[in-house]
Amino acid sequence: MKINSLAVVLLIGIVVASFSASAQNKYIGVKMCSMCHKSEKQGKQFDIWQKSKHAGAYKTLTTAKANEIAKSKGISKPAAEASECLECHAKARDVKEASYDVKDGVQCETCHGAGSAYKTLSVMKDKAKAVAAGMTDFKDTATIEKFCKTCHNERSPNFKEFKFEEMWGKIKHSVPKG
Repeated sequence: MKINSLAVVLLIGIVVASFSASAQNKYIGVKMCSMCHKSEKQGKQFDIWQKSKHAGAYKTLTTAKANEIAKSKGISKPAAEASECLECHAKARDVKEASYDVKDGVQCETCHGAGSAYKTLSVMKDKAKAVAAGMTDFKDTATIEKFCKTCHNERSPNFKEFKFEEMWGKIKHSVPKG
């Protein structure tokens, strides 16, 4: 009985330590991420994002059309200020770090997690280290699709069928092998 209790206490300690380590990560913003993710060697990941609708997600909230939609949903604030809209158009809307700009829309850390602990080259060179430092690891396309659908779903006032394979093809940004 004492051994089982000790094992449970140790397990809880490990889980809490892991959670608090990633919870302490700070958002660094897309400009910091782009410094290393512009090159051919990195698959021009920044360019892929910059040309995507994710990069302009916040900007769409600043339109008259977005404000009309928000009003029709009973939201009294402009869409660009409404948490109901910002939840998907700028996922980390409550971030206060100076290097993170909500106006950059759905950016790197929206999907990959706050990057302060995994941003260094020595950590990023080793995926296991990066994941241990808080980078979200999507193990397969089913996991990616599930994450995408946290925003691309029927709750969206403009929802149209979400064709994951087609959309993933537009935003996929793997590091080339070799």
